[in-house]
Amino acid sequence: MNPERYQRILEVLKARQTDLTLCLEEVHKPNNVSAIIRTADATGLHKIHAVWPNAQMRTLGHTSAGARNWVEVDTHGSLNDAVSVFREQKMQILVTNLSEHAVDFRDIDYTRPTAVILGSEKEGISQQALTVADQDIIIPMVGMVQSLNVSVASALILYEAQRQRQMSGMYDRDESNLPNEVVQRILFERGHPVLAKVAKKKKLPYPELDEKGQIVADEAWWREMQYA
Repeated sequence: MNPERYQRILEVLKARQTDLTLCLEEVHKPNNVSAIIRTADATGLHKIHAVWPNAQMRTLGHTSAGARNWVEVDTHGSLNDAVSVFREQKMQILVTNLSEHAVDFRDIDYTRPTAVILGSEKEGISQQALTVADQDIIIPMVGMVQSLNVSVASALILYEAQRQRQMSGMYDRDESNLPNEVVQRILFERGHPVLAKVAKKKKLPYPELDEKGQIVADEAWWREMQYA
C-alpha cells in the first residue's frame, strides 16, 4: 500500500458517522440495494442495517462490490432485532410515511443519533415500523406521483443529514470514532487485500501497520503466510 492510499483511507475513516444509519426493511431489488450502499459510502456512513428474513435476500448484501468494501451491512431476521440495536445506541428512529403527524424530512435534526427505516419496493413501510418509529417524515412532492424510488429517497435524506452534520463540524475530526481495532482491520483489508485473504484463510491475526501503511510483522508470521 502506498502512503497516499494509506492517508486517503485514514481520512475517510475519520469522517465516518457511526451514529447515523439506514435500515432496509426487505428492500429486495439488487440495483436499489447497490445504489443505497453507494450513497451511504458517499455520505460517510460506516454501517447500514437490513431486515432480510430469508437467506436468498441476504445475498443482496454482496451487491455494489466497490462500495460494499467500505460500508458494513448488518443483516437481521426481524425488524425488532434491528430496532433493539438502534434503541441501545439511543438513536431517533424515522420512517418515510405520509401521515397527519409527518414532518418535512428537512425539519429533522440529523446531528442527533439517527436511524432511518426504508420500506420495501413492493409493500412500503410496514405497520410494525410505523409503530416503533419516533417520527414520520415526508419528502414533499408537487407532481402526480406519490412516492420516490427507495434509493432516491434515501439519497435525499442522507445528503440533508450530511449537510447538517458538515455545518456542525461532525466530519472534521482529528481521529476516527471507530474503535482502533476496526480502523486497523479496515486499513489492512483494504490496503493489503491479497494478504488479508491469505491471513483470514489461515486464521492468522492481522499484523500491525506503520505510519506509512506498511506491514510490521515478525518472521514467524511471514513464514506462516508463505507456508503452503
